[in-house]
Amino acid sequence: MATSSELRSTSSLTLLLLAAVAHGAELVELTLLTGAQEKGAVCLDGTPPGYHLQRGFGSGTHSWLIYLQGGAWCNTIESCSLRKLTPYGSSKFMEAVVFNGILSNDKQLNSDFYNWNKVVLRYCDGASFSGDAEAQDKDGSTLYFRGLRIWDAVVDELMGKGLAGAQQALLSGCSAGGLATLLHCNDFHARFPEEVSAKCLPDAGFFLDIKDLSGERYMLSFFDEVFFFENVREVLPKDCLAEKNRTECFFAAELVKSIDAPTLIVNSAYDSWQIQNVLAPSGSYPADSWSSCKADIRNCNSTQTQVLNGFRKKLVDDVEVVTDKKGWGLFIDSCFTHCQTPYNISWNSPASPELGNKTVAEAVGDWYFERSQQVKEIDCEYPCNPTCSSQLPR
Repeated sequence: MATSSELRSTSSLTLLLLAAVAHGAELVELTLLTGAQEKGAVCLDGTPPGYHLQRGFGSGTHSWLIYLQGGAWCNTIESCSLRKLTPYGSSKFMEAVVFNGILSNDKQLNSDFYNWNKVVLRYCDGASFSGDAEAQDKDGSTLYFRGLRIWDAVVDELMGKGLAGAQQALLSGCSAGGLATLLHCNDFHARFPEEVSAKCLPDAGFFLDIKDLSGERYMLSFFDEVFFFENVREVLPKDCLAEKNRTECFFAAELVKSIDAPTLIVNSAYDSWQIQNVLAPSGSYPADSWSSCKADIRNCNSTQTQVLNGFRKKLVDDVEVVTDKKGWGLFIDSCFTHCQTPYNISWNSPASPELGNKTVAEAVGDWYFERSQQVKEIDCEYPCNPTCSSQLPR
C-alpha cells in the first residue's frame, strides 16, 4: 500500500520541470498573485500563490497556453504540514524555472506553440486546485486549502493581462495538474467567446480507480480523504454527483463524461507513477516480489506483465467513452513513463514515443489545429512499440 510520503512526493518527472537547466534556455521568473490574502487565494502556509508568465510574440501574441503544475496530493494534517515546507505548499520556496517541451520557445523543438503566451501555474494547495477549506496545524498555525480560489484568482488576473483577448487558448497540465485540467476544463472553455478555440490537454491525469495487488481500492480511499479533508466538491460534475459516490466523481473516467470542451487525453497505458503507487504500492505485495518490476517494466516476468496488461485494459476501457466525441483526441502509448508534454525528450526528440508515425508534439499540434481528421491513437500492448525508449523520464 502506498505510503503518504509516496503520494506527497512529486515524481521525478514533475521535478524535472522545475529543476531542468537547459543550455541557453531562459529562466522564467515567478510572479506572485496580487491581493492573494484579501481574496483568500493562498498556498497551504498562507503565502500568495505564484505563476510564471512568458510573453508570446509574432503570430503567437494572441494565443495562450496555461499549464497546471503537478505534484501528487496531501490528505492529512501531517502530510500537508510537511508539504507546506516545500514549493508545493509555500511560495517562499518557489524559484524561477526553465520552460521545456510544450512550454519551450524553441521553434525547432516546439513549432506549434513556441511563440505563444505561456503560463505555468504553481501547485501549492495539495488537491489539484480544487479544495476550499482550512484546518489547524499541530503548531497552532492555519493550513489553507484554497486551490479553487487560487485557480479563479490567477485566471482572473491573467484575463486582465491579455488572456481575455486570446484568439487561441489551451489549458494543460501533467499528473495532478492533468487531473486539475479535467476538473477546470469546462470553466476555462466557458470564459471565452464561442469563436475562440479554447481546448484542454490533460497529460498523465487519467488516474484509475482500480484494486492494488492486495485487492484494496487504495486510490479511491486516498482520494476520499483528500476530498473530505480539503472540501472538494464545487468543481465536480453535478450529473455525476447525482448518481455516484462523490469521490468517484474525482476520477477522470467520470469527469470526461461531463466535459464540453474539445479535449485530447495524453497518457501512457503503463503509467509508471500509477504502477508504482496505485497498482503496486509498497505493502501491497510480499517482500520484494514487485520491486524490480515496478522500477522498470523491462524487469517484469510474464505473470507480472499480465497484471500490467490488466491495468492497460482498464485505462483503455475508461477512455472508450470519448472515442466518438467530436473534437476529442487520444494519444495513449505503451511506454513506461509519466508526463510527456513538459519534457523535451518526450515531447519532440529522437527518443520521443510515436503513435501513427507522430510524436506527442505532432499529434497535439494536428489535434489542436485540426490538421488531421482525427487524432485517436491507442497503442498495442507492451512491448510492441519500438519507439518506447528507456531514456524517457519515470
